[in-house]
Amino acid sequence: MTDQQVTSHGFGRNLRLLTASDYQAVFSQAQHKVSCAQFLILAIRHDNVTPRLGLVIAKKNVRLAVQRNRVKRLIRESFRHRQHLLAGLDIVILARKGLDSLDNASIDQILDRLWQDLIRRRDRQTTNKTANQTTK
Repeated sequence: MTDQQVTSHGFGRNLRLLTASDYQAVFSQAQHKVSCAQFLILAIRHDNVTPRLGLVIAKKNVRLAVQRNRVKRLIRESFRHRQHLLAGLDIVILARKGLDSLDNASIDQILDRLWQDLIRRRDRQTTNKTANQTTK
């Protein structure tokens, strides 16, 4: 295998929202919203192919640091495995109350369903935008 055939599943700086202005852009201009009882996912399109992820896991919603770290680790792992499907998006995930009572498998299932919904909404918007441009 060559280096070009190997897909990186790391979580380097280029895959993270790093600054307050990055987060603020997603919060103020959210084009895609996907949610359930445990998570809210907000996303905007950007020109860079690499998707970026930001996490907001508030102590108010997930009390124990151990649980917050577990949830963040599971979200990052889920994102890493699906990053090739999420190209061109800046994503912020917010945790809601009750998330800390779920086991790892349940959280992964929920995230998988939310990623699929987000991809579907992004693709639908892209299709609609392309159709509108061809009719003009």
